[in-house]
Amino acid sequence: MMKKPVFVLLASILFFGSCAMMQSIVKSTFPYTANMVIPASATVGEAHTALSTATSFDQDFTKDGNNAGKISEVRVISAKLLSKDPSNYNIGNIVSLRVYMGKADGSDEVLVAVRKDITPTVGNDIVLDIDNSHFLDDLVRQPNVRIRMVYLLRKSNNVDVSLKVSLSLGAYPRN
Repeated sequence: MMKKPVFVLLASILFFGSCAMMQSIVKSTFPYTANMVIPASATVGEAHTALSTATSFDQDFTKDGNNAGKISEVRVISAKLLSKDPSNYNIGNIVSLRVYMGKADGSDEVLVAVRKDITPTVGNDIVLDIDNSHFLDDLVRQPNVRIRMVYLLRKSNNVDVSLKVSLSLGAYPRN
């Protein structure tokens, strides 16, 4: 038998979860993350591409992975790149990179972050320059979002490198 406080809590969660303000807060709180792999076979001086499906913690709370029906004006507000495996990989081994976000099939792809002339000694994490000139409303309403990273290596790797791209979004309630 369900107690009254538990019922009220569940009802509140369902009510606020369907509210546009709550959806915008949630979407603006949890970033989209994607794990990108740079293979050891990647050569220096050539543009390479890494693909991954982005996930966001808030996707776990909906049956279809989409909780963005009542938000609008979604833009990237920050982007970061972090070395995951090996954790001490120097991102300075990459000369430049561009990050694109698109639908799972690769359509409607837009540039969301870029970093040119990465310092050779930058370390294992960097902040990327965002391109927030595009609204991402349609993309965040998709159950799956694809991230594509195009990069140019300065120095080759002797092992496969895993990097984590983190894209924080800002959203407003839809009128």
